[in-house]
Amino acid sequence: MAKDFILWFKELGIDDVPKVGGKNASLGEMYRNLTKKGVNIPNGFATTAEAYQFFIKKAKIDKKIRAILKGLDTGRVRDLQKRGQEVRRAIVEARLPDELEKQIVAAYKKLCDEYGADTDVAVRSSATAEDLPDASFAGQQETFLNIRGAEAVLKAAKRCIASLFTNRAISYRVDKGFDHFKVSLSVGVQKMVRSDKASSGVMFTIDTESGFKDVVFITSSYGLGENIVQGAVNPDEFYVHKPTLEKGFRPIISKSVGSKALQMVYAREGKKHITKNIKTPKDKRNRFSISDDEILQLARWGVAIEEHYSKKAGHYKPMDIEWAKDGVTKELFIVQARPETVQSQKDVHKLEEYILKKEGTLLITGQSVGDKIGAGNARVIKDVDQIDQFKEGEVLVTDMTDPDWEPIMKIASAIVTNRGGRTCHAAIVSRELGIPAIVGTQKGTKAIKSGKPVTVVCSRGEEGFVYKGKLDFEIKKVDLERIPKTRTKIMMNLGNPERAFEFSGLPNDGVGLAREEFIINSYIKIHPLALLHYKDIKKVRENKTAIKKIDALTEGYGDKAGFFVDKLADGVAMLGAAFYPNDVIVRFSDFKSNEYANLIGGDIFEPKEDNPMIGWRGASRYYSEKYAEAFALECRALKKVREEFGLTNVKVMIPFCRTVEEGKRVLEEMKKNNLARGRKGLEVYVMCEIPSNVILADEFADIFDGFSIGSNDLTQLTLGLDRDSELVSHIYDERNEAVKELIAQVIKVAKRRKKKIGICGQAPSDFPDFAEFLVGKGIDSISLNPDTIVSTRLKIAQKEKKLKK
Repeated sequence: MAKDFILWFKELGIDDVPKVGGKNASLGEMYRNLTKKGVNIPNGFATTAEAYQFFIKKAKIDKKIRAILKGLDTGRVRDLQKRGQEVRRAIVEARLPDELEKQIVAAYKKLCDEYGADTDVAVRSSATAEDLPDASFAGQQETFLNIRGAEAVLKAAKRCIASLFTNRAISYRVDKGFDHFKVSLSVGVQKMVRSDKASSGVMFTIDTESGFKDVVFITSSYGLGENIVQGAVNPDEFYVHKPTLEKGFRPIISKSVGSKALQMVYAREGKKHITKNIKTPKDKRNRFSISDDEILQLARWGVAIEEHYSKKAGHYKPMDIEWAKDGVTKELFIVQARPETVQSQKDVHKLEEYILKKEGTLLITGQSVGDKIGAGNARVIKDVDQIDQFKEGEVLVTDMTDPDWEPIMKIASAIVTNRGGRTCHAAIVSRELGIPAIVGTQKGTKAIKSGKPVTVVCSRGEEGFVYKGKLDFEIKKVDLERIPKTRTKIMMNLGNPERAFEFSGLPNDGVGLAREEFIINSYIKIHPLALLHYKDIKKVRENKTAIKKIDALTEGYGDKAGFFVDKLADGVAMLGAAFYPNDVIVRFSDFKSNEYANLIGGDIFEPKEDNPMIGWRGASRYYSEKYAEAFALECRALKKVREEFGLTNVKVMIPFCRTVEEGKRVLEEMKKNNLARGRKGLEVYVMCEIPSNVILADEFADIFDGFSIGSNDLTQLTLGLDRDSELVSHIYDERNEAVKELIAQVIKVAKRRKKKIGICGQAPSDFPDFAEFLVGKGIDSISLNPDTIVSTRLKIAQKEKKLKK
């Protein structure tokens, strides 16, 4: 009786890794268990590891392979390339045994019965080790797309088997101590999804940079998915917040459009079916490649897949998933899934912070991968055939990488590429290796000179920086398990959404001050009135430069004001999601008129003030006829965050509110814009930064839910000095007794009125003794700069211990 060398997806589960490798076992696991839950997975079959062993022995090429690889030194790149090529040729030229060939052909014909004659399939490699069932060797073998006809399937199957001996796979097994002959290869044959006519991408159920667990991270581009995996394109990127998604909200908390310059499509080469890259039409590049409904559907599937695998494993198991949209049926499909293997393995209790001591000359920027700093001599390599030139400890600079580059990637101090997003090959491998990488620089190979020393900085959020020369940096290490809890809430001052997930891992009780100014300056860049009155200012010739900049930033937006709302909502949502369900107190915009004037189009609308510091700022703007419509955009953004995204932990705060009457007028404006105090539990705080806020604290307590002391402005206005003036800077001191007296007074009133009272000024971050003073007065919360959270918490714990005695 002939052996059965074929298993269909419906016959496979995750326990079958030894039989068909991790990739095919996972496809079977999902097909059997998740299709009934509404997750679309294309059908297919896999050859077994036994079929591979049968072929190698029956074709009598096992001895030939041993002879070719005898005495191999993987450090000699040229020799590795030569021997790998010889092994692959031996396999491709060998004939598949009749028994195996017939079973593959029969299975393919059965797939054609389901999907149509001469159906197009993806032929994928799935390797496994007999003595290590969990080893799936992801990314080391080949995949072949748009394969049609039984003969083409057989050829692709052999090429998959040969790819068990790619140079990078040989090198990997030698490094890990695996016997080449105890590793087998299963060939997966799966119905293609016609994403060449639509889009495809990668999805992680964890943030790939920080390890933050509460988001699904999705990348998307036009055409077949290989371009994203290989890093050939800069894709669109989306974050979806899991906890509020599960509550039925639509929490797409971040959307960024990628350049998507290429798309991989089906093509013909004579009678042969192939794939090729074509340029993406310009009008498509500037649009998102999937809709909001599709983003949310993918996220729900991602959560379902994660929950299934976590339940199966008995512990949390984030997933790395490939998806595709069929341009013919318009349906979404999951085409691969595997466990995420980098962030999920990290010790969350150990904090390692890389700090650059001094900046140098900036050469290029791109998307940062990881949070480390690396330095070394740059080595610009434009072709994989030149990788033997690379020396250990150098910084690899290239256009893009694929698995053939892995032998030198593992000895690099950092990696810089022109192309690729944060789920491309270079990004994934650098994370696994624990080295910093910057991808999507566009012109890194031109801006960086080979042989010259550079420093690669990935420790500042999403943007990575390459500096000239080897710069000094330090590494701070903290054991978070040793940080004590405190009665006083330790919150954070934060405005940069890019670092929110990273900083949420610090021991904290939420965000005491989230500044809108950073989001407006960095992501919006345009004065809100310039967006609201776009058509009017476009008519004026003198505004030509501003209009050109606005058009570039708001491309794709018919409603220019909608750009402001969406970008502000996304930035605030990233902060709200990172610290959910803890409080995130967002302060409405507090630019001075000279700072507003610096925004694009700002000089058209802003007055010239002699002393903007105490001029038209904060609350006085929000109800003014000259600015109320712009404040309405802020209200719309915050309403979107709370009611569309479901982030009701976001609260709002009014800055520079000089009088109680002014506070009432601002609350009335908020109500007009459907952001009323008390609506869906909304709390509204007021900054306590003017002596009048302290003197009339009882009256302010009547209309607000709490106070946040702004020690910077309170010191300025108590001592009657301009904190921007160097001439009187020696007098400026938040620890002045007059300032401390006012702070003590307002804490006392807040306690009596049972209103929340915190501080978000600079002083507690700069002066530990000031933080101790606040604890002694019974303040509810202290909001600090992230870099002082740990040290200040330790001091506050000591102070609270003394007070108990």
